[in-house]
Amino acid sequence: MNGVRKSIAAAAIAGSMLIGGVVGAVMYGATTIAASAATTASPSPTTPAAGSGKFVPNETAAHEATESAAREAQENAGQVPTLP
Repeated sequence: MNGVRKSIAAAAIAGSMLIGGVVGAVMYGATTIAASAATTASPSPTTPAAGSGKFVPNETAAHEATESAAREAQENAGQVPTLP
């Protein structure tokens, strides 16, 4: 009888651990999905050309003062700059 009791107790412990692990994983997954859904809102475009696929260079005086001649040449050619 003692061996049967130990087997039943071991099965009960293993079953409760398994069920607890599944419940914990489901709760963690639901929390993670809800948190990521709340933080990943689609950004609204700040300029009209942002979503059009056409490159619009930044031509402000402060920006122009910091960029290299090669970058300015790329911008003037309508290319997306790859140089600093």
